[in-house]
Formats: sequence, structure tokens, C-alpha cells
Amino acid sequence: MNDDHGSRLNILAIDDAADVLGKISAIAADAGYTCHCAHDAQSAQESIRQSTPDLIISDINLAGHSGVAICEQLKQQIGHADLPVMFLSAAQGPDIIRRANPTGGTYFLRKPFDAAVLVQLIEKSRHVLHLAHH
Repeated sequence: MNDDHGSRLNILAIDDAADVLGKISAIAADAGYTCHCAHDAQSAQESIRQSTPDLIISDINLAGHSGVAICEQLKQQIGHADLPVMFLSAAQGPDIIRRANPTGGTYFLRKPFDAAVLVQLIEKSRHVLHLAHH
């Protein structure tokens, strides 16, 4: 593992399932990243007030909310239109990826997800961020 990224990448994970948040957080921590967890729109906004994320990982279908709509709002509020968003979903609908793309969904991962694949996609997001800032 390369130490130059470490906790420099700040991830915001949004999911209404505590076990999924726990899994994302553990995977991120094992890979050397900082991960803040939010279970709804309000806690996601609070997390952003405390620490601006470099990447959002969000479930598409949250209880009572659309993860897509929440991410659109968050990206506008913090002024990062190009902030990478990775969407997760257990839904099997063929339009799920199409719905996420206009929001700026950079990656899509179907639940249940493999830890190694999640880390690979985080690394790809980190590379995109690095290029955008240079």
C-alpha cells in the first residue's frame, strides 16, 4: 500500500442499512482512508458541514429518499459539481444506472459488493481527483 494517499481521501458513505455502512467504513479504514457515515440526508449534510468529502458512496434507494436526489443536493451545497459519486444498489432494474448517471454518478456497484472491487473503484476515484487538481 502506498502511504501517500492514506487518510487524505475523505469518503462520505450514505446508506440506511447500518451493516452496509459498517462494511464500507471497515473496508475504507483497512485501505487507509477516512470514512464518515450517514444514514439519511440530514446526517449526510451534518457530516459535510464537519468535513468536506472527496468521494460520496451512496445507496440509490434510501428509506424515504432517493440517494440520487440527496447526492445532487449535497454536490450543489458544497460547491463541488465534479465531486465523484459512487452509487450502490441491490435493485435489479435495468434503468438504475441510467438514473444515476445524470447526477454525476462516476461508478455503480451492485450489492452485495466485493471489498476488493470497492477499493479498486475508490482508487480510480482518487486518481480522477488527483488529475482534476493538477
